Amino acid sequence: MTKELHKGDKVTWETSQGKTEGKVVKKQTSQTKIKGHAVKASAADPQYIVKSDKTGKKAAHKPDALRKS
Repeated sequence: MTKELHKGDKVTWETSQGKTEGKVVKKQTSQTKIKGHAVKASAADPQYIVKSDKTGKKAAHKPDALRKS
């Protein structure tokens, strides 16, 4: 079961520094790059682009890595 998140949803995720909070920017369903890193998203295996509240940086995460807050 894939959880459905929407633009603007508040989420948390784990990083090497601990729990991070931010917002969903968009659902990514095609390959792209974020700061030179490949994001291998597809319609069958989407990822979510999130923006950290603390740093303002964007990252891509699979739905299972995100928790709605």
